[in-house]
Amino acid sequence: MDIAGENILLLIYTPLFLITIILELVLSNFQNLRIYTLKETLTTAYISIINLVLDVGLRGFYFLVLGYLAQWSFFTITNPYIYWISLLFLVDFMFWCMHSVDHHVRLFWAVHVTHHSSQEFNVSVGFRSSVFQPLYRFIYFIPLVFLGFQPAHIFFMYSATQFYGILIHTQFVGKLGILDHIFATPSNHRVHHGANIPYLDRNMGMTFIIWDKIFGTYAEEIEPVIYGLTKPLDQPHHPVKIVFHEWEAMWHDVKHAPNLRAKLMYIFGPPGWSHDGSRLTSAQLRAKS
Repeated sequence: MDIAGENILLLIYTPLFLITIILELVLSNFQNLRIYTLKETLTTAYISIINLVLDVGLRGFYFLVLGYLAQWSFFTITNPYIYWISLLFLVDFMFWCMHSVDHHVRLFWAVHVTHHSSQEFNVSVGFRSSVFQPLYRFIYFIPLVFLGFQPAHIFFMYSATQFYGILIHTQFVGKLGILDHIFATPSNHRVHHGANIPYLDRNMGMTFIIWDKIFGTYAEEIEPVIYGLTKPLDQPHHPVKIVFHEWEAMWHDVKHAPNLRAKLMYIFGPPGWSHDGSRLTSAQLRAKS
């Protein structure tokens, strides 16, 4: 189960994505909501294509590295039910770890910020992937290979959870009661995309929300969500600016940092950190509010 398994997922999810987007468009127009705009949707499509090309181009490298490391796996799960259920939870947990690093280390936020750059929130935004994330994503799956999971199965499960994660980018599904405390639901993920101070760096899970409950990064959707970045882009529909604006800002900060520690903090510290306190991190903003 490798390419064939992912092809099956594509056959299942592609019509589902199309139907969902069409329904959102119809409801959006019927209710006069402007949830979709042409410029924003075309920008998302362009960025998604770049990400897809890079992701597919690197897939062989992923399998080569993980397949090589698999010879040192030290654990075997023989029961297929335990194997697949464990893989589901572990893939989602490793995604949560990667997602948390993306939000708390500026170097990786510079990659991930692309996904949060839209001021809209709809299913198409789920496709606005972090363009350069495929360069390092596979590293987070190395522990799973050592635990005895096959690389092809890991990527199949990752694709399945990602497809689910795309579908929860919607404003047309409200709160779901007890499910909101177990899964990453549309309500939980709306919070994640919020620029509201209480919502910053919250609800990192892609399938389950339990990791956020465990590690204290959960926030319930209470106040209306303001989508996008805390500082909106000057050119919100310019793909190059969307992908590289944070890299440009980071380089400017590093170049003007007063010492080596400050330079390193501007790269590896949390987004918003500044040596002179002129900007604030999400934790500092929450403490101040």
